[in-house]
Amino acid sequence: MSARRLRLDLGYDGTDFRGWAAQPGLRTVQGEIEAALAMASREEIVTTVAGRTDAGVHARHQVCHADISEAAWARLSPRGGESDEQAVASAIVRRLNKILSGRYGERARGRDLAAARGTCDVRIYSAVIVDRSFDARFSALGRSYAYRVSDRPEPLGRWDRLWVEEALDEAAMNEAGAALLGEHDFLGFCRPREGATTIRTLRTLRSARDAEGTLVFRVEADAFCHSMVRSLVGALLLVGSGARDADYPAQILRARSRSEAAPIAPAHGLTLEGVEYPDPSQWGARAEQARARRDRCCGDDG
Repeated sequence: MSARRLRLDLGYDGTDFRGWAAQPGLRTVQGEIEAALAMASREEIVTTVAGRTDAGVHARHQVCHADISEAAWARLSPRGGESDEQAVASAIVRRLNKILSGRYGERARGRDLAAARGTCDVRIYSAVIVDRSFDARFSALGRSYAYRVSDRPEPLGRWDRLWVEEALDEAAMNEAGAALLGEHDFLGFCRPREGATTIRTLRTLRSARDAEGTLVFRVEADAFCHSMVRSLVGALLLVGSGARDADYPAQILRARSRSEAAPIAPAHGLTLEGVEYPDPSQWGARAEQARARRDRCCGDDG
């Protein structure tokens, strides 16, 4: 049998990670996941992710996939030769989480970290075998983020929200955000990677208070280029504080220049909330469409 494609849904506290992407000598989410897979399967397994979050950015719901060889699958399967694929996938979740918790506990010993049994800053929620047409990155229809801002000191929320002292004009920020919706070249809101497009379709950019009074920016798009969400929020915060007028973000958009780049909000306030996928019958077509767009526009950062 050819390799099985395994979809993993997971979440993580990005505080102590240097982002998603594996980097030699640095602790990253991809590095932890792939290390756990290697320990469990005794084989190097590479993951592909829906959204490559930056250092310090959190994820409530991230998605990645990995191709598992027949030999690795056999080693990942519970003793006793369980043949039901989904039962094996569920067992893999338990095994990976045990390894991840153990690695976190080893790191936490002797440091001022929560090393309680079972505690971990990355957690696999579920695993499922999917058709090989599924691609965590290219099959996605969109990604949704939340950026949290508090205008009152909140000691318990200091890791996942930005604290600001000044009052913010929510109406002005929402007016400014509405002007950016649609398909545009967001060069002024991105740190472009070499050969990568900065054209994106922004679907939602709006702020509202949650039940605790925290100001939450909801940002949704087909995909985001590097630092785009934090740059959008950074520009809106200047509008909300009165430092800039409501047309400021639109001016950056029209300029399409890095010399007019928006300020970047701190990473710790940002959380990847979810990834949207089409019906399984459309996974392959969506992936082909996304890859074709990348080829036409010189790349895509997802």
